[in-house]
Amino acid sequence: MEMEHFWKSITPHMLKEPFDVALYRIVMEECGSLATEPTGVTYEEVQCPGTVKPAIWCRPVSVSTPPSSLSSPPPPPPVILYLHGGGFISGSPASHRKLAAHLAKHAGTHALVLDYRRAPEHTFPSQIDDVVAAYKWLTEDQGIPHTKIALAGDSAGGNLSVATSLALREKGMPLPAAIAGFSPWLDMRVSGASYETNRDKDALAKPEMLPGVIQTYLGGNDKADEPLVDLLRTDLKGLPPMYLATGTSDILQSDAETLAKRAREAGIDVELETPKDLQHIYVCLAGNAKEADHTLKSAGAFIRSKMGL
Repeated sequence: MEMEHFWKSITPHMLKEPFDVALYRIVMEECGSLATEPTGVTYEEVQCPGTVKPAIWCRPVSVSTPPSSLSSPPPPPPVILYLHGGGFISGSPASHRKLAAHLAKHAGTHALVLDYRRAPEHTFPSQIDDVVAAYKWLTEDQGIPHTKIALAGDSAGGNLSVATSLALREKGMPLPAAIAGFSPWLDMRVSGASYETNRDKDALAKPEMLPGVIQTYLGGNDKADEPLVDLLRTDLKGLPPMYLATGTSDILQSDAETLAKRAREAGIDVELETPKDLQHIYVCLAGNAKEADHTLKSAGAFIRSKMGL
């Protein structure tokens, strides 16, 4: 399908030695070209206190602000805090705004696409710190109840959705209503079964490529056992309900499946979607592939239900 052809066209750039971060970032920005431009959405840059670069608001015009009473201002619309993929190294609000906007339209919410700091200039836990700061800005400064906020992301962004929820739990802060992870990259040990079974199916990544990216994110190998890194072995108790999706040609298929199993064991409500033969982050084809649209529609319905919309 189109996604496989796209990955095959850019993978040679990622395999060059020495690894060229600047080139990788340029190539991965092309992910934004895979989705259609969603209709009826406005965009606006906003600077969240505690973060370095502006985020992008995606506001579907169909999501209106509820009417206010004479005695109080109208409550703000619910929000998906969207975290882009890109191996913690690349990706941006620009490359993922269309995907986030499609999801927001399905969920009946606004979306805030965060430009968190990236490795190698900023290593773990800078990315998580930025998401926590943006979440605090939404709840404390924008007055959005935590029950009307969801965390969502693809690949590395799916990782950050889970890791940030754990960080919020550690800080004693109220947790979001839901998590949505699309092809989430969670296994920093590269130990899941699909790393081998899907080795020749995944057009983007090979197991041998990942340790270097992981080391770049962590800034070394001495952090692999930390709870916010070792997400498939850490205590998940109390985390929000999760919607997880991964294709059966995705090298990270076992990441989502293992997280779903562990989360269910911890008493968390989980929906897991595994569409046949689809590539890593197939949801980037939003508006151009019925499979991507089905997943985003299902995830949107899940988020709406957990927000009580």
